[in-house]
Parts: sequence; structure tokens; C-alpha cells
Amino acid sequence: RVVFDNVSFRYAEQGEMTVQGIQLEISRGHVIAVVGETGSGKTTLANLLARFYDPTLGRVLLDGVDLRDIEIASLRRLVGMVTQDTILFNDTIASNIAYGSHGVSQEEIERAARKANAHDFIVADPAGYGRIVGEKGFVLSGGENQRVAIARAILKNPPILILDEATSALDTVTERLVQQAISEVMKDRTVFAIAHRLSTVRHADLILLIDKGQIVERGTHEELYGRGGRYRVLCDM
Repeated sequence: RVVFDNVSFRYAEQGEMTVQGIQLEISRGHVIAVVGETGSGKTTLANLLARFYDPTLGRVLLDGVDLRDIEIASLRRLVGMVTQDTILFNDTIASNIAYGSHGVSQEEIERAARKANAHDFIVADPAGYGRIVGEKGFVLSGGENQRVAIARAILKNPPILILDEATSALDTVTERLVQQAISEVMKDRTVFAIAHRLSTVRHADLILLIDKGQIVERGTHEELYGRGGRYRVLCDM
């Protein structure tokens, strides 16, 4: 269970608050989707949940414990991330999938890759799982990179998943493969999803519309659409 308790944050000491007065509870196993324009503060909330930063004001709590009181290594084991900027290392595909998990077998790596819709393109190359992906994964396409990252998250199996899904640069077929993989990794865990595609949002337990660092609308897809506010404008667009 994650709670943002009146959280405000600014990046620069004297700068403006990027997010302010965020009051939010995410129940265990629920999917929270965050929508809003670029620069509204969505990624900042994800960064605070991952504890890349600490709040300027307020607290982020995990099962009632302030994140600042949890050992960083322990917190990192609990949180998985799939972001727009996939981080791959100049190593094999197998090593990249296994990164962050300890003592995993080849069989487990392949099982995660299948769930992430990555297995077929991996074995289509003669080097298979032993293929070196190059610096930042430049050998692979954008959609392949993302599916390797999703396989990594599936293998790690964290109770909390932060998802910053950016499928806008992918062609339609690849996007569908990535979306299926995202649905697989979201199962049975607490998900904080920054949504760029409303198809992801539609089934979320709660949707937040963020504007200028504040939650201006919250509810399910049906509730928000029915209210005819800014969320509905986004959907119609």
C-alpha cells in the first residue's frame, strides 16, 4: 500500500514546486494511471515513488513506513520500472533480462521473454540469447528494447511496478506486442502507470489527471468521462 501524504517537490532549492499537495492512496494490487500534458509532473511522482528524490514537503509511505526509513537496497528490490528510456547494457540479451535478479536460470529468463513477446525475435537471430545488444541496446529496435526491459521486470517480479509507457514511436504491430507485454507485467501487482495511451488507462482502478503539479480530476474512466471535464476532452482528442 502506497500513500502520498501531502507531497510537494521542487527540483531547484528556490524554484517553483513541480508537484504540490499530492494526497493519494494506492491499495495493494491496484492500478493507478496518471494522465496529463507534458511537464505536468507525472514523471516527478514516479521518481518520488522510486525514491530517486525525496519530497520537499510531506511523505511517501510504503505500508505506513516513510520511504526515507527504508534501506535503499530493500526498496529497490520491491520496485520495478519500465520507462520510456530503456536502459540496456553492452552485454548479452540474457544478461540484460537477468539484470537486477539474482541466481536465475536460462529457463526462467526464456519464460520471462516469452511473456514479454520477446522470445521470437531473440531466437530469430543466430546468437539468440547470447547476442550482444551494444551500447544502450543500439543493435535492437525501439520495440525490441522495450520488450527486453519488460522481460526484465517480469523476471524480477516486483510487488510494485512503475510504468512510463511510451509506445508513440512504434509501428502498429510492434505497439500491440508491447501493449500485450505491458498487460502481462501489470498482473497481480501494485502499478503506478504514466499513461500516454488511453487504452492502458481504461481499466485502471483509479485515474488521476495532473495539471501544473496538482491532481485536478480523479476517478475511474467511466466516472471521469461522464463528468465531461478535462479528462473527457483528452479522450475525445
